[in-house]
Amino acid sequence: MRPLALITGASRGIGRAIAHALAPEHALVLGGRDRRALDVLVDELRPLARGPVNALPCELADPADRDRFLGELASLCDQLGAPVQVLVNNAGAAHSAPLARTDDEHWAALMALNLGAPFALTRALVPGMVRVGWGRVINIASTAALKGYAYTAAYTASKAGLVGLTRALAVELASKRVTVNAVCPGFTDTDIVARASENIQAATGRSADEARATLARFSPQQRLRSPEEVAALVAYLASRAADGITGQALAIDGGETA
Repeated sequence: MRPLALITGASRGIGRAIAHALAPEHALVLGGRDRRALDVLVDELRPLARGPVNALPCELADPADRDRFLGELASLCDQLGAPVQVLVNNAGAAHSAPLARTDDEHWAALMALNLGAPFALTRALVPGMVRVGWGRVINIASTAALKGYAYTAAYTASKAGLVGLTRALAVELASKRVTVNAVCPGFTDTDIVARASENIQAATGRSADEARATLARFSPQQRLRSPEEVAALVAYLASRAADGITGQALAIDGGETA
């Protein structure tokens, strides 16, 4: 069996594209909140994957449900006779509001999902990677981790924290043949960008196309990223060819952060 990969937030968007990109070389565990969407994806991927494909629904921001998830994952790994060797911390959420309207609840929710969950999963799964002598942790961050965007204080702080976690763990694990990297997409054609477009429409009266164009113009290429572009970079980082890449925050943004 090829290495076992866990992808969180796998039911849609970037996570779904990553699952398709990793399937030809990996066995898969798909995490997410939407059981029905995960089951559909499992059926799509089983003919493609180099090993079993399983879905484990979870609300990763809830510590109790996360503990249940990790327990079920440990049992699954025992059945398969292999630890998770590729962890893709993709699940995340965004919230946009001026600082004065960024309340404690939104701050805590974004920190719990965008930073707390990757920390907890990485802490739980890295010992198995170290034990077998090879592993990958790939954190899906954002260009918000590399620059400032107005009205995104909580989101930007959570993603910047994820990049900091990436760099610290990369140094800690460098001698163990476990690499840790962050992928930082610019505005990507996902549900999060769709909601951002809706917010722009509501605030400005612009059309849907005009709102999307506003976000696309952040990139010098004048377009949104596709989930497949992001997934291709993740697949490379998950491969043996990327053994020498660790501790990096790799922007995929058409030159926005250049």
